[in-house]
Amino acid sequence: MAPLPISFQEVLMLPSVGVDNSAIGFNTCTLESDHFICIREKKSETAQPEVVIVDLKSGNNVTRRPIKADSAIMHWSKQIIALRAQSRTLQIFDLDKKAKLKSATMNEDVVFWKWISDSTLGLVTDNAVFHWDIYDNSQTAPVEVFKRNANLNGCQIINYRTNSEGKWMAIVGISQQQGRVVGSLQLYSKDRGISQAIEGHAATFGTLRLEGEPADTKVFSFAVRTATGAKLHIVEIDHPEGNKPFQKKAVDIFFPPEATNDFPVAMQVSQKYGIIYMVTKYGFIHLYDLETGTTLFMNRISSETIFTTCADTESTGILGINRKGQVLFVSVDESTIVDYLLQNPANTEIAIKMASRAGLPGADQLYSRQFDQLFNSGDYEGAAKVAANSPRGFLRTTETINKFKNLPPAGKVSYILLYFGMLLDKTTPLNKTETLELAPPVLSQSRKHLLEKWAKDGKLDFSEELGDLIRPYDVNFALAVYLKANAAHKVVASFAELGQFDKILPYCDQTGYQPDWITLLQHIVRTNPERGAEFATTLANHQGGPLVDIERVVDVFQAQGMVQQATAFLLEVLKDNHPEHGHLQTRLLEMNLMNAPQVADAILGNNLFSHFDKARIANLCEQTGLFQKALELYEDSAAIKRVIVGIPGTANFNPDWLVNYFGQLSVEQSLECLDAMMKANIRQNLQSVVQVATKYSELLGPTNLIDLFEKYKTHEGLFYYLGSIVNLSQDADVHFKYIESATRMGQFNEVERICRDSNFYNPEKVKNFLKEAKLTEMLPLIIVCDRHNFVHDLILYLYQNQRFNAIEVYVQRVNPTRTPEVIGGLLDVDCDEAVIKNLLTTINPESIPIDALVQQVESRNRLKLLLPFLEATLASGNQQQAIFNALAKIYIDSNNNPEKFLKENDQYDTLSVGKYCEKRDPNLAFIAYQKGQNDLELINITNENSMYRAQARYVLERADRELWAFVLSENNIHRRSVIDQVVATAVPECTDPGKVSEAVASFLQADLPGELIELLEKIVLEPSPFNDNPSLQNLLILTAARADKGRVMDYIHRLDAFNPEECAQLCIDVGLHEEAFETYKKVGEKTKAVEVLVEHVVSIDRASAFAEDVDIPEVWSKVAKAQLDGLRVADAIESYIRANDPQNYVEVIEVATHAGKDEELVKYLRMARKHLREPPIDTALAFSYARLDQLAELEDFLRGTNVANIEESGDKAAEENLHQAAKIFYTSISNWSKLATTLVHLEDYQAAVECARKANNIKVWNQVHGACVAKKEFRLARICGLNLIVDAEQLQALVKQYEREGYFDELIDLLEQGLGLERAHMGMFTELGIALSRYHPDRLMEHIKLFWGRMNLPKLIRACEEANLWPELVFCYFHYDEFDNAALAVMERAQNSWEHQQFKEIVVKVANLEIYYRAINFYLEQHPSLLTDLLQVLTPRIDVNRVVRMFQKSDNLPLIKPFLLNVQTQNKRTVNDAINDLLIEEEDYKTLRDSAENYDNYDAVELASRLEKHDLVFFRQIAANIYRKTKRWEKSIALSKQDKLYKDAIETAAISGKSDVVEELLRYFVDIGSRECYVGMLYACYDLIRPDIILELSWRHGLNDFTMPYMINLLSQQTKEIATLKADNEARKAKETAQEKHEDETPILGNRLMITAGPAASTGRASPAPFGQSNGFVPQPTGFGF
Repeated sequence: MAPLPISFQEVLMLPSVGVDNSAIGFNTCTLESDHFICIREKKSETAQPEVVIVDLKSGNNVTRRPIKADSAIMHWSKQIIALRAQSRTLQIFDLDKKAKLKSATMNEDVVFWKWISDSTLGLVTDNAVFHWDIYDNSQTAPVEVFKRNANLNGCQIINYRTNSEGKWMAIVGISQQQGRVVGSLQLYSKDRGISQAIEGHAATFGTLRLEGEPADTKVFSFAVRTATGAKLHIVEIDHPEGNKPFQKKAVDIFFPPEATNDFPVAMQVSQKYGIIYMVTKYGFIHLYDLETGTTLFMNRISSETIFTTCADTESTGILGINRKGQVLFVSVDESTIVDYLLQNPANTEIAIKMASRAGLPGADQLYSRQFDQLFNSGDYEGAAKVAANSPRGFLRTTETINKFKNLPPAGKVSYILLYFGMLLDKTTPLNKTETLELAPPVLSQSRKHLLEKWAKDGKLDFSEELGDLIRPYDVNFALAVYLKANAAHKVVASFAELGQFDKILPYCDQTGYQPDWITLLQHIVRTNPERGAEFATTLANHQGGPLVDIERVVDVFQAQGMVQQATAFLLEVLKDNHPEHGHLQTRLLEMNLMNAPQVADAILGNNLFSHFDKARIANLCEQTGLFQKALELYEDSAAIKRVIVGIPGTANFNPDWLVNYFGQLSVEQSLECLDAMMKANIRQNLQSVVQVATKYSELLGPTNLIDLFEKYKTHEGLFYYLGSIVNLSQDADVHFKYIESATRMGQFNEVERICRDSNFYNPEKVKNFLKEAKLTEMLPLIIVCDRHNFVHDLILYLYQNQRFNAIEVYVQRVNPTRTPEVIGGLLDVDCDEAVIKNLLTTINPESIPIDALVQQVESRNRLKLLLPFLEATLASGNQQQAIFNALAKIYIDSNNNPEKFLKENDQYDTLSVGKYCEKRDPNLAFIAYQKGQNDLELINITNENSMYRAQARYVLERADRELWAFVLSENNIHRRSVIDQVVATAVPECTDPGKVSEAVASFLQADLPGELIELLEKIVLEPSPFNDNPSLQNLLILTAARADKGRVMDYIHRLDAFNPEECAQLCIDVGLHEEAFETYKKVGEKTKAVEVLVEHVVSIDRASAFAEDVDIPEVWSKVAKAQLDGLRVADAIESYIRANDPQNYVEVIEVATHAGKDEELVKYLRMARKHLREPPIDTALAFSYARLDQLAELEDFLRGTNVANIEESGDKAAEENLHQAAKIFYTSISNWSKLATTLVHLEDYQAAVECARKANNIKVWNQVHGACVAKKEFRLARICGLNLIVDAEQLQALVKQYEREGYFDELIDLLEQGLGLERAHMGMFTELGIALSRYHPDRLMEHIKLFWGRMNLPKLIRACEEANLWPELVFCYFHYDEFDNAALAVMERAQNSWEHQQFKEIVVKVANLEIYYRAINFYLEQHPSLLTDLLQVLTPRIDVNRVVRMFQKSDNLPLIKPFLLNVQTQNKRTVNDAINDLLIEEEDYKTLRDSAENYDNYDAVELASRLEKHDLVFFRQIAANIYRKTKRWEKSIALSKQDKLYKDAIETAAISGKSDVVEELLRYFVDIGSRECYVGMLYACYDLIRPDIILELSWRHGLNDFTMPYMINLLSQQTKEIATLKADNEARKAKETAQEKHEDETPILGNRLMITAGPAASTGRASPAPFGQSNGFVPQPTGFGF
């Protein structure tokens, strides 16, 4: 079978991108072009309306916008949307710019609208047609074009078409007439202003170029299906002069017999192929030749109606959407169409013309043979025509040209010119050979204008050779040719020749061409200096990096003496201040210092550069008088001091500049300069020194600055300096020095302020200073002592100096809250009580902390001293609690009626006073605790003093659950005593039921059932106010039920006030069912009583008897439920009827149905319907009718009012093969799906198909399809089959069924129409991808992004490689897990396919490790800023050593420092060496120390040798540590000794374990007299030093005192060792003696004969136990470990 001539694929499934199925229709879904689909969607009644825009050209990207409109259509290619609301309001929005373009309101409803051009909307109303140009500001509203014809009245407008020039329009409408769909057209001519009414269903406009005609022929084509037949018409419109008339075509349209109601719905013309695509309602695609009307192909592509279509951008095919949401695309398959047409000899001419028109393969052999025949026969004109029209121009070769050139001219006509004339008449351009052959004679005849015209019309092939031919005649024309031919060097030369310098660089950037810029620049500078400067700047500032050497450019300018231009150029190119431009910066400044110092001053003043030779420029500045600039540039300290000493005395001195300048100096330089300024002229420079010191105080250090001022004895400078920093400083010395200087300057207010506000001075030091200063005003001293708790010292000082007025000032004005400490101090110095009392009278009691005052006086046993003060304070209205506490304590100690005070006074602290009374009088403590409800303290005091009765009364009165829990806790040893008092005394005395209830609840919570019953019986059964308390009675029964079940029945009979509900439920919970039944009977709860019998006693018979006795409906209901549960269905239904209770209908229906009690159930359900209208009742009744075969009753029931679930009944009927009943059910509710299945069982196929169409269910389609095929109802089977192929499993079964039955044509027809359905085969999508890669590569990415998972990617990869589609190739490689090839493709074509995140995802998955390193080099060259990120993801996969070597080789290690630190945990030598080198260069000793300690894989000796020569001691310390790690002890210790790091040296010696190293270091410390280090060595190296050496050194150097701890420890250790050895030796001797004695007493042969004793192994002497150590000695302790 020949391959299909069309390419068919599914572009998209709208539901797969979230579009609701209900929104896929003619009124809600629009398709204006192959760029956008626009859908109006509202997912539910409550949902917000949305407009969904699917961008088919951007990977089917979906955008949702909350827009409410009647209609929405997207522009052909732009983000512009047109909205229509309320049928008349129109708005146009630009979504990209978020702006409204236009809006208007129509006077009549718009029934159809669409885009008819890139700028114009066509609108159809009930009466007219309007056009609206959205970009024409003069058109504020749509403009009427023509009126509608009467033939469109009552029609639904489905399309509106215009031709390409906008001169012809056609409206398409359809209407229902006489049982069929009738199409109506209105064709309108704008030029003529007339309309024509035509019967037709679809229409389109097109153009074609007839063979031999000079102009295109415009045609109008429409299709119609009438009652008698179907026709496709093609007629000419606007006949051009000179063309032959186009003969009208009318061809029959074939419709399959089963498609009786099918009709055309859409037509599109492919201008590329000259083909008409026509789509019908039933999803058939027809292809017709536009010129002849010949039918080329017909097949079905969709089982659903395609309701909207459009042409694609390239005009190659047709795009459509069906009701399932499939977006389908059909176009000609260029690889098969010609061969397909050639199979029919009648279509040979069509095939040849199509191959020529579209450049299709397949007809080459025919053309070649025809050309040879015509040429050989002398028909050169015909041969020229064949060659000119050959497909893809395969005959348009040099050989053909030579053939025509060699022919003699026929009269005045040259055959070669004739041939070229035919080529120029074609729409395709000449090739290169043809162009170069044609150009010379035209130019030689001075007919250049012809070449320009042909070039403008696109008839020529542009090449460098063509430009060379034209250049002598016209440089501009040649430039245009060079540009189109991409002859870069010729383009640049032409630009320069024409003086268009500004176009050179953009062109080179665009093309990537790199000329010799310096030579070009020299030429431009000589001809136009100003333009040359601009051009040089442009070259240097090129965004991709400088294109020229800057120094060479400067040389070019200086060679021409252009200093100003050179300066401007350098300022521009050096503005970024890069270090590598330092020599150029120096050159720029030298140039201007020598020629224009003011320019150099301005450059330096603006701080434009920082990398020039500062020493050189500073010297030049000093020579030219720019002293300030020179000072800024000097780095030599001597030079700086020389200049700076005189700066304050110069004219126009700027103090702020000097202060800021000091910020550039180091600390040492700053201090030296300040010292020099003070030394040179202190009066002139003091103010500047103070300003500098103030600003840089923190940096220079207050200590250094204070020393500087004190060095020159300037208290004034010190005062002003410290005054500026004291408020911000936290240095105690600063604050003290400020106090000191302020005192000496007489600034006592400042002294007082600092003493009061500062938190950082040394209070002891300041206090002593102020005392020594003997100020007349004591306030500063008072403030210091008050703030820092020197009150006692202050009082002693003031008392000794008789400054009583200062004491009064202190407690009255400064801090009255210190009165307690003052009084305590006065008492300590034995001050007269009268003085103290008098002092207290002068202080406001409100400001005195009475608690502290009482504590001070009480601690000195002088409390009565305060009684007058306290009583006076109380009398004055002061109600502080501390006053009452103090009075209470005084009354208690004096026994002044304390009980009355404690009971009546509410102001004292009960806890404090109670604690005070505990040891004095427990009763007073109880009173205090009781008053303050201090529960725990009261419980404790009553327990300690056996006051259980008081405790019981208190606990009952408190009624606090937590307190009860504490008292009744099993850990309380006094619980029994307290309970006895509660039961015997507290509860009988209480009349408050709440408190009693709380007590009972507490007993219950404490789990004391016995005690609780005892308590409750006393309360409830014995005479008390609580006899009839329901809660207590309930609780008594509850407790008995849990603790003593035998008493419950007696309590039920004796008590009457309990809650029967609670008690009965409790009895049920604990299993006392008879008690519960008795309780309900006692209170008349018959329903609940029967519940007990049914649910707990489980006696249905007793329940039935009980129901007979009481005869209550509720009781019968309960009994019926029990009977139903016991499967007594008939009895249960009878009981329900007696109860007249339909409530349990669900269970009754279920049980009765399973039991087959349909007749009884009908009775029950009829009773139930009298009371309830519930769906289950009616459903069960209907199904009961069905099971009883009472179909008439069933129909009557369904016709009547009911709420039955008819579908459920139908399902059950179908399951039980009650198909007639099921048909009745499904018919009544229009359930097409299930009705179709039922009709199949009843063999009514036509009706089954109609129902299946309405149901649209795969299972139904399968059943109906199988039945239709079996009966050869292929028209019906096709309808079903198109709905089955969406399921792969169903498709296989369907194919086998057709093949088995031999219905091959029907199967092919069905499958071709189903190519674009939802579950199409992988091959379809793959072939689509291959076709797109060859002919529409711009759409391939969109396709594969959507369907890559459904395609054969290897085939598609090969297609992408052949087509050089790099982004698509990368995408396919990635999704086919070919990550190596994907990464290589990205790096090879980075400009087209690189994206960082995508590349990271790819590169981590590659298998070839070399790709990692290519990727790293790629990022280093192209994207260095992202290099660290790439290395981060590659770290687990790459050879780190190799990466380091790569970057070392390229000198780019700092770029990857974060990566190196990240991978250092691998401890690789290369990494460690690289990091160490970087850290040494950066002088980061902390990180270097961690690196050297944690990662040891490096050349330790080499690193240490480098570090030991470093200027910083920290690096030398690291070197010593490295030597220690490598066991180079002497080297490490020598370094430590050199830097006086003795601790490190001692540690190294101890770690070495070598006595000679330790001894040498020990002798070194003795020699230098470091006794601390000597002692440290004795401790750290205890085991490594010989005692005799220690004794010798100690004796010779007088170190006995320092050696003594070592000797004591040594002797103690030796003493213990000797004692241990002695004990071990004695034990061993005793053991040997005992063993010898045992051997002597043992018979030689034992007690039995050897012959009968058997082996003696078990009776022989055991070997002595082995020693735990090899030598028998216990390990000896060392050091201080004993």
